[in-house]
Amino acid sequence: MNVLQQIGAFLIESLFSLYIGAVVLRMLLGYAGANFYNPLSQFLVTVTNPVLVPLRRFIPSIGKVDTAAIVLALGLTIIKTILLLLITFGDFGIIVVVMYSIVDLIKVIIWVYIISLLIQAVMSWVGSAHGNPVAPLIQSLTDPLLRPIRRVVPNIGALDLSPMVAILLLNIMLIIIGGIKF
Repeated sequence: MNVLQQIGAFLIESLFSLYIGAVVLRMLLGYAGANFYNPLSQFLVTVTNPVLVPLRRFIPSIGKVDTAAIVLALGLTIIKTILLLLITFGDFGIIVVVMYSIVDLIKVIIWVYIISLLIQAVMSWVGSAHGNPVAPLIQSLTDPLLRPIRRVVPNIGALDLSPMVAILLLNIMLIIIGGIKF
């Protein structure tokens, strides 16, 4: 791969991944019932509304699941994969692209949770969680994931080990998903 191909692949990967991450984060926060009026939530709404609002006219939500956001994230992931394959290899099968894109999107969702858990842990250690507008969003995002683990893994003194267990389980999921071959 020459220098221009590397630059193109880097820009495509970076720009698409940032927007896909914003769409996924908005979808997950909406599913978790996070505060819509939080500054970070408002930023995500502002960034994703131009594409999501028209899409919602054709793709309605199913319960709490924002299906338009899922379709948008998957569509953007497919476009990103096709563009990267065109730059690097030039040849691809559409079924493989769709399957790879689904796996890639699942990885993005897992990474959103891992990063959220790490940020939540660091904020609890540093004590910056109070008054920080990000803290309640991360709390509402990670709570549905941590609640079942907390029922099984008790606190040890003042230490809540459920985030560590969740991160271990999410990494195991990444390993399993990474082992899928097409």
